[in-house]
Amino acid sequence: MSEKVLQPGATISLDLEKIMERTGKGKIKIKAKNKSRYALQTLMVTLLGLTVVAFATFDYQNIDFAEAVQATLQNIQTVFLEPELTRDTLTSVLFQLLVTFCLGILSTIIGAFFAFFCSLLCARNIASSRMVNSIKSFIAVVRAVPTVLWVLIFAVSAGLGSVAAVVGLTFHSFAYLTKAYAESIEEIEPGIIEALKANGASYWQIVFQAIVPSTITSMVAWTFMRFEINFTNAVAMGAAAGAGGIGFNLFMAGSFYFDLQEMGMLTYIVVIAVVLLEMVSTRIKAYVK
Repeated sequence: MSEKVLQPGATISLDLEKIMERTGKGKIKIKAKNKSRYALQTLMVTLLGLTVVAFATFDYQNIDFAEAVQATLQNIQTVFLEPELTRDTLTSVLFQLLVTFCLGILSTIIGAFFAFFCSLLCARNIASSRMVNSIKSFIAVVRAVPTVLWVLIFAVSAGLGSVAAVVGLTFHSFAYLTKAYAESIEEIEPGIIEALKANGASYWQIVFQAIVPSTITSMVAWTFMRFEINFTNAVAMGAAAGAGGIGFNLFMAGSFYFDLQEMGMLTYIVVIAVVLLEMVSTRIKAYVK
């Protein structure tokens, strides 16, 4: 197409038929060819090839795959279709479930308390840049370490048990919620804080009259999300750190006694507890709104 100088008020028209003829089959090419796409495709093909080679060179030790699949399906059937408490009573299991809930609740409450005040120091709209950068760097390091590793670190000084589990869960919850709360505070409209400052409001008046009312919904949502994470982590810590609770029962039934029926019943109890927890958290978040 020849270039033409458009006059004021003129419209631009595209010759779509010629574009389709150049691209072929009446399709307009919208994906640009670049090196990153080729690199990604090469990486995917390489990983696929390595996976195939790995499965082809594994030492399967003369395993009968048909028999292994049949045994796996039988175990799944036993766990999920034939659940039964064979070694523990329902009262004992519910008590251990309560212990797990207490571990999650305690670590969440303590972590949320310290996270709220620390988030005030790392929100860019109410704190200095130097303070924000230093605290966020520390929080990022704490968050990068997995929860189970924090629990094992504190287990060195406190010993394996509920104390190490609570401290480790609290430490990671504190870092997680500090980042979440700070981001919620940074989303507040600047005009609200500026208006209070112009009227001579003190720092704590700004916090409790502007920040808390504006962010309470998101903070509650983040806190309950962290509580759900802490509950599932507390189940794992029951086995990894000897913290007790229903996680220890699951570990003993699955690894020590190999009682698949009891493991299935304990799994169902945990699932029901998580569903009820989600229902309660939804009701509370709706009430806060």
